[in-house]
Amino acid sequence: MGDVTVVLGIGAAVLLISVIAVRVSIRLGLPSLLLYLGIGVLLGESVLGINFDDAGLTQSLGIAALVLILTEGGLTTRWHAVKSSLRLGVALSTVAVAVSVAVTGTALHYLLGLDWRMALLWGAVLSSTDAAAVFSVLRSLGVGPRLTGALELESGLNDAPVYIAVVLLASADRISWTAPLLVVYELAAGALIGVALGWLGGAGLRRAALPATGLYPLATVAVCVLAYTAGDLAHASGFLATYVAALVLGNARLPHRADTLSFAEGLGWLAQIGLFVLLGLYASPWRLLDVLFPALVAGVVVTFVARPLSVLLAALPFKVPWREQAFLSWSGLRGAVPIVFALIPVIQGVEGARQLVDAVFLLVIVLTIVQGTTLPFLARRLGLVSASEPQEVQVDSSPLDELGAELLQVHIQRGSKLHGVYMTELRLPGGATVSLVVRSGKSFTPQPTTRLQTGDQLLIVTTEEARDGAERRIRAVDRAGRYARWKGETGD
Repeated sequence: MGDVTVVLGIGAAVLLISVIAVRVSIRLGLPSLLLYLGIGVLLGESVLGINFDDAGLTQSLGIAALVLILTEGGLTTRWHAVKSSLRLGVALSTVAVAVSVAVTGTALHYLLGLDWRMALLWGAVLSSTDAAAVFSVLRSLGVGPRLTGALELESGLNDAPVYIAVVLLASADRISWTAPLLVVYELAAGALIGVALGWLGGAGLRRAALPATGLYPLATVAVCVLAYTAGDLAHASGFLATYVAALVLGNARLPHRADTLSFAEGLGWLAQIGLFVLLGLYASPWRLLDVLFPALVAGVVVTFVARPLSVLLAALPFKVPWREQAFLSWSGLRGAVPIVFALIPVIQGVEGARQLVDAVFLLVIVLTIVQGTTLPFLARRLGLVSASEPQEVQVDSSPLDELGAELLQVHIQRGSKLHGVYMTELRLPGGATVSLVVRSGKSFTPQPTTRLQTGDQLLIVTTEEARDGAERRIRAVDRAGRYARWKGETGD
């Protein structure tokens, strides 16, 4: 009983410190995952003395955490916001992954003298972007829906092909000519399982009469976890099945949707915190100096050669402007996923695998500091930030689900063409209206003659059907002013 008490106490203390660390990281401008990793390292054998080196358990818990993170990401991704980026997102999660693995593996083979299989294994591990990092960073940047949607889809979808590639390369078996067919099957079957369980889960939840509101979020998450299990048992991609099922459920007419999304967000935070602290606990800082050179070489290759080239080739059919390609290239955020995947060859007993884990751990820290802190600046310099990009407001207690309504929040920043527009000139679609304006700390209900000003915050109530049109209209007026429609600006 005493051991359980100590474990619960330490867990609660770590969780509270990690929650406070979110606020600290925002003030410092650093991604919170660095602080979580730091907490894990502090608890580890190098500082406070907790000895934890079980690679198998770390990987198992890491996989479980990734399933919950993908669940949260899929549930909170709006289909209307990402459907225009679907083809680009799929290309980034497949074509770009293949190019990145090939380029990184080839470069490391010649630069570090790694054998071809180990070099490609490094390339595969480092080719996966992190869903948790992308979801948390991009949604607060104010970048347009095309780029945000493409990167969200990439981070949610690319775990599946990368995981398959790492498993194949870490295996002692010969890679046969049927390997590409196996990859295609696993991805296709995983997607189909996700769609099927997502649709069935949504239909079942709408018909269920559960005795408590809190059971609906639990059932929703359970369906997504079940999708992973079903995919894995069918020898398909469980990661892809999870994300697709969550995406289908998140865009279905779920009962108590706001409560479900809030619960999933909290669960996602818990998974992120637990995963990063666990990885920090597993790492050994004293070994990192030994892999400093290969880690930096790999980081330079991935960041400045493999990622830009893979984005260029993946985006080639879609005529993506160079500014957007530059942003996509720099947005390849790494996090816990590469570290978890790097543990696979350790468990398989691959020679040199522990060096890979240490190098990836060090590289994640360096790239997170370099890319995570400079991404907002780069987005502004490239002119891709729209300060008036609508953001959804999650409300815990309201009858919005029953009314079929949603809330949007718009903040009018300096330089926005919304400044000076009268309320009658906003011309939101039917079913959407500005219900409240906050100006200089004071709130009031707008009238038709109310003129918007820089610094205003708008609260828009919209039906689910009108939301997409309302967002496009806001973006159009933000870019081109009251005559946006005449100028051909649609807000896409």
